[in-house]
Amino acid sequence: MQYFTNRYDAAMQLAKKLEKYKGEEGVVLAVPRGGVPIGFYIAKHLHFDLDLLMSKKLGHPYNEEFAIGAVGLEDEIIEETQGISPEYIDEEVANIHSQLKERYKKFMGNKQPVDINGKIVIVVDDGVATGRTILATLEMLRRKNPRKLIVAVPVSSQEAAERIRRVVDEFICLHTPFPFYGVGRFYKDFSQTTDEEVIALLQELNASGHAA
Repeated sequence: MQYFTNRYDAAMQLAKKLEKYKGEEGVVLAVPRGGVPIGFYIAKHLHFDLDLLMSKKLGHPYNEEFAIGAVGLEDEIIEETQGISPEYIDEEVANIHSQLKERYKKFMGNKQPVDINGKIVIVVDDGVATGRTILATLEMLRRKNPRKLIVAVPVSSQEAAERIRRVVDEFICLHTPFPFYGVGRFYKDFSQTTDEEVIALLQELNASGHAA
């Protein structure tokens, strides 16, 4: 079943569920690249700042798909160390930090990540399948003392929704279908969001004073 025409349609449907935060001091953190069109319209609708949530899973040395933690722009969460050399972890974390900083600079120029201390923070993406990486990322965000931590997505698997709901102040999701075969299945148009589109959306918000 297709719930959304495209990401913009999903964003407008989701924005209606976030109306109560209009006028508050807040930040929308969008997961690039697919989460940026969602974040753009929500930030515009709520008059919030928009920033990018840069994170990447830290893969196991013998199976990259198995996450042993997550790395953000400034910090990291390591959840599994048994049988893994500290040298591997240090080297991988340093490499991922470097990649994320380079990518953030490509999108945001010389701007620094927004300070979320004491603010309402809304994390958005175009959908959540397993939720493993976002869960570790939320733990990193908690360290920065937001006033309220919210995850808002158009669609999520039921398993991921249950996990995320336990660790945030509010989880807003339009659909949690079962079975869940992948986020793109629920969009009529799920074409890839390009780097150029991300930059254009951020520049448009920046002109109005709402990009971080």
